Amino acid sequence: MLIILLSKTTKAFRPKTPIPKTLQPLLSNVTPTRPMSQSTSIPKKLQRVRDHGYDNYMEVEKKTRKVLKFQDLILSQLNHTLPVSRLDLLSRRLGFKQHEAGAFVLKFPHVFEIYEHPVQRILYIRLTRRAILQIQQEKQALIAQVPDAVTRLRKLLMMSNTGRLRLEHVRIARKELGLPDDFEYSVILKYPQYFRLFDAKETRNKYIEIVERDESLAVCAIEKAREKEYREKGVDAEDIRFSFIVNFPPGFKIGKYYRIAVWKWQRVPYWSPYEDVSGYDLRSLEAQKRMEKRAVATIHELLSLTVEKKITLERIAHFRMAMNLPKRLKEFLLQHQGIFYISTRGNLGKLHTVFLREAYKRGELVEPNDLYMARRQLADLVLLSPRKAKVDRELVNYRRDREDDEMVRVRSEFVENGSQSFAVGDNVKKDREGEDELDSDIVSDVGSDYSDEDDDCLETLDAEDVHVTE
Repeated sequence: MLIILLSKTTKAFRPKTPIPKTLQPLLSNVTPTRPMSQSTSIPKKLQRVRDHGYDNYMEVEKKTRKVLKFQDLILSQLNHTLPVSRLDLLSRRLGFKQHEAGAFVLKFPHVFEIYEHPVQRILYIRLTRRAILQIQQEKQALIAQVPDAVTRLRKLLMMSNTGRLRLEHVRIARKELGLPDDFEYSVILKYPQYFRLFDAKETRNKYIEIVERDESLAVCAIEKAREKEYREKGVDAEDIRFSFIVNFPPGFKIGKYYRIAVWKWQRVPYWSPYEDVSGYDLRSLEAQKRMEKRAVATIHELLSLTVEKKITLERIAHFRMAMNLPKRLKEFLLQHQGIFYISTRGNLGKLHTVFLREAYKRGELVEPNDLYMARRQLADLVLLSPRKAKVDRELVNYRRDREDDEMVRVRSEFVENGSQSFAVGDNVKKDREGEDELDSDIVSDVGSDYSDEDDDCLETLDAEDVHVTE
């Protein structure tokens, strides 16, 4: 008790009498010593620095996700048209409030079109010609890259500890991995030489298992990037052997000791995400450092397997147990802000989107693919100015007005020539032709190959979308 009291005394309450020599050895063991310097290790808790390029990317994606919900709603209706009178009722399933869906549809005239039915005289909503072409292009790109999706799924299974993953976890991330909605039949069951589908006896969950490992696929994307950097830039092989490409966000404070810590961390060896580590003793400090860096490599490879080099943090957590990832993923990724970026924008703060920083430059993929380009076309339609759609409608109305004037002139000529009986029959015929032409305009608007992409101008983001607050 005396030792504890003496160890907690401050300078203001120190006794004037000297401490006996018999107690000095005991006190030396309890007096606080100076903590060891942490400059040689990356700090565990770092303040997240926002990158407006990625946040603005997510703001656009927030709009496209709502547009996709409306597209699915319209395509599920008969003749792919939706009466305006039912819009408010059906949109409540999508989370819209009363009278909110109509205002939302009017914001995107390049995607949704409101027209009057020629017979029923009722307002309907349908997809524009360009929106339908975008959907068709995305479907074609999705089908064309199925062989690449098969390879991505094989590599994903090879990264797991047991070579198997839950079917539901893969289903949730199917869009990011470029898998079709029916991938259980069109991919897994179609390629029995690669995949096996079975039910677990304990949990009754379906699992996907790889039939045979292919070591030629066990090459990480970061290894290819290192080889490319070594050949093009001539970097020292020892410095780049275990390093990652680091690009810190603007405004990130990098001190002298932090640079040293990152340099030392880059030279730490680690096991490949495709390597089986079950036979290693993971209790030592060196093994823990390797496993920590292996987790960075695993998330890096997982992001590299996605189509857009991004995925939500919550979907990465589904593979945590199968791939030996740490529990606190968000704090773990914040230690490596030069490799990954976590954005909370565009998801109402409920989801966290993880980007691979090296894969993006100025808000676009460095190496885009056809499926990514098809999906970005929808974002381009969302960002197009509504004024451009108004000009297009005025041109169409001007063309129809001229045709109507021509019909009136022809009718008056028949009346002046005394051919009234013939004119009456001709008027009825022309009225029917006018109705047929109106119907043909509706069809031709969907099936026409005319494209006016060269005349489109991008709409800038609103001030409230660009401004990012901490």
